[in-house]
Amino acid sequence: QVQLVESGGGLVQAGGSLRLSCAASGRTFSTYAMGWFRQAPGKEREFVAAITWSGGNTAYADSVKGRFTVSRENAKMYLQMNSLKPEDTAVYYCAAGRTFRISDSTEDYRYWGQGTQVTVSS
Repeated sequence: QVQLVESGGGLVQAGGSLRLSCAASGRTFSTYAMGWFRQAPGKEREFVAAITWSGGNTAYADSVKGRFTVSRENAKMYLQMNSLKPEDTAVYYCAAGRTFRISDSTEDYRYWGQGTQVTVSS
């Protein structure tokens, strides 16, 4: 079993930055790929970014490329979000994958955090 806890969300003005953290505990997850997803009210949960266990490979949704950076160190994963836009407003979730491969599908992630709210005002 893996427990994931997100933190770092909040209210920020458009153009600002936030850094989300995801702390993992429980069964070792060092070989799993990790991902960030988000869900806005009335919308499906969507992929944001993912990173392999080694940190050597990353993937991003087109909507966040060049603005967001995913990283991981030991039992934590981070999402640095710059140049935030109102459309980035959502609950952000971290997830641990079923394998070492990165994926943009929710189906490929087994463990999920409770989410942290990010609100970007215009």
